[in-house]
Amino acid sequence: MFTLLNRMHCPPITNDHPLVTTNPHDLLPFLEFDLYANNQVPDLASFASPRLFSIHLPFISLPKIVHESACKLVYLCRDPKDVFVSLWHFTNKLRPQNLEIISLEETFHKYCKGVSFYEPFWDHILGYWNESLRNPEKILFLIKYEDMKEQPLLHLRRLAEFMHCPFSAKEETEGVVDEILGLCSFGNLRNLEVNKDGKLLSRIENSAFFRRAEVGDWKNHLTAEMGDRLDKIIEEKFYGSGLSFYLSIIGECSIVYCSISCIACCLFAFYFV
Repeated sequence: MFTLLNRMHCPPITNDHPLVTTNPHDLLPFLEFDLYANNQVPDLASFASPRLFSIHLPFISLPKIVHESACKLVYLCRDPKDVFVSLWHFTNKLRPQNLEIISLEETFHKYCKGVSFYEPFWDHILGYWNESLRNPEKILFLIKYEDMKEQPLLHLRRLAEFMHCPFSAKEETEGVVDEILGLCSFGNLRNLEVNKDGKLLSRIENSAFFRRAEVGDWKNHLTAEMGDRLDKIIEEKFYGSGLSFYLSIIGECSIVYCSISCIACCLFAFYFV
């Protein structure tokens, strides 16, 4: 998103692009973890436009100004089984070294019960899904992370249209779209020195946000029975919502899912003057 909206004065092909020298989270700071942490009250008007921020908050917890302002929200989703695996790995990376690793089985049991950082993940996704139906100009509900990996060009163009900064014919011809995709690819970001070293908020290793980003990695961690259990929970919780799609990557009917745990699947709020 940062690269897309700033492409005019920060061409993605340049060697000194901010994404090459800065961790993505520092370019889109978290409202709850960074800007408003420790009772801080930042002056958001002092930020240069376009103002880009990240959040993991449920829709119901968003402040009134978000609803009343011209800001836009982009919601990115992922298979909850892969979300769980990512969450489990990330949580263990954050644990104090003197504590034992949290077992996968214990974490999975809590996950299926709806225990999460904010609220049950099914409530989290339905909150934004329902609002996107009521106000599609306000919220872009990106179909799923898996689709973005399979058709990145399509979804980048869709994102550009939603943000009112579509690619021109000249940009398409000159390869600007492909340059953005190349710069923002997981493989490229993971291999940048800035993401191998350093810490976010002075405590979280930047490298902790770059694990595998593979579709279906849950199969390397969960049993078939665990996968079926989670699928059934999602089917039950989303029944009647109209929220469904065909997950062709594994050849079965599935549901749209939300990630609230890792860098690949953040919920972003975009503020404009």
